[in-house]
Amino acid sequence: MNIVLVEGDITEQRVDAIVNAANSSLLGGGGVDGAIHRRGGPAILEECRALRASRYGRGLPAGQAVETTAGRLPARWVIHTVGPVYSPDEDRSHLLASCYRESLAVADRLGAATVAFPAISTGVYRWPMEDAARIALTTVRMATVQMSTVRQAGSAVREVRFVLFSNAAYAAFETALAAPA
Repeated sequence: MNIVLVEGDITEQRVDAIVNAANSSLLGGGGVDGAIHRRGGPAILEECRALRASRYGRGLPAGQAVETTAGRLPARWVIHTVGPVYSPDEDRSHLLASCYRESLAVADRLGAATVAFPAISTGVYRWPMEDAARIALTTVRMATVQMSTVRQAGSAVREVRFVLFSNAAYAAFETALAAPA
């Protein structure tokens, strides 16, 4: 499995699945979530409303993931995951790791070969970028090994692309990627 870093706009990525750093309502918001809903169009919101009306009446819990259509995005699916809000007083890193693990599990179930991730929880949820990058890359490396072990044929996911909005975010992920696994 190949891990790629890109500085840019996640809504422009031509991949099988784009991961959305959603809020628990699944109904759009700011940052990456708002950009995905705006660019993807009403089909995404329609499917999110259906999810809220059926399985997620109280919203999607932090650390879980669910898929919808990608609407007008250059992808087949959007995988929505809710990152935890950073707290210096409570270790929530297991929830942030779960966002990546669960999103990859959904991507694998869908048969997605290419997946684009944002830096989950680093915007309004205030997770420190360096720590978020370490958790993301460690989790993705471990999850892809586990997915390949579980499925004899291996995981469908062949490329994980981290799409980072700023040079500072890119630098943090580049440093984490270069660190020993």
